[in-house]
Amino acid sequence: MINQSSSPLAKHLVNTLRDEQCDAMAFRHGLKELAKLLLAEAVESLPLVERKIPTWQGSFVGTFVDESRVVCISILRAALPMQEGVLEVLTDAKGGFLAMKRDERTHESRLYYDRIPDLKGKTVIVVDPMVATGGSLHDALTIIGERGPDAIVSLNVIGAKEGVERVSSAFPGVSIHIAQIDPHLNTDAYIVPGLGDAGDRAFNTPDSD
Repeated sequence: MINQSSSPLAKHLVNTLRDEQCDAMAFRHGLKELAKLLLAEAVESLPLVERKIPTWQGSFVGTFVDESRVVCISILRAALPMQEGVLEVLTDAKGGFLAMKRDERTHESRLYYDRIPDLKGKTVIVVDPMVATGGSLHDALTIIGERGPDAIVSLNVIGAKEGVERVSSAFPGVSIHIAQIDPHLNTDAYIVPGLGDAGDRAFNTPDSD
């Protein structure tokens, strides 16, 4: 299921990231804040629990996200600020990491690092700012799905229409929450208009790959 945000604040942050004059610190901050906004929109997909807590007016039974059943997995490296944003809100959730590198000739992704906790019975929040061809996210969701989570939610900042639809078609049970879907990919499989290479822009590492 594809859920494109209609929040004017989300659009403001996406367009701020598009600006070439947005420096690395501001870029990381924007990714982190967008992750929080998207998390708020995805909260109905998260496991909830009622818990009694002490308050200044005595005991109170309230509804909470069951953080013990949430794992936030980032697709390195560009997703690290997004993961930080999610874990700032869900402070007791666990983190996991998948590292994938895109082959610039074939545009296919290759997994080279995998550090994921036990996912059985968990709700997984996957964070990945860019969905271009959808290859990296598709491969990540395949790996995650094989490990038995109860549910998977994907938080994404920007994607090309064909990449988002490819992932949604392959994983109809995954709830995709994305801030902006752009029209198409160019011949180099980059999102148009997009915002450039999110990893390079977030960490000031142009031409590092």
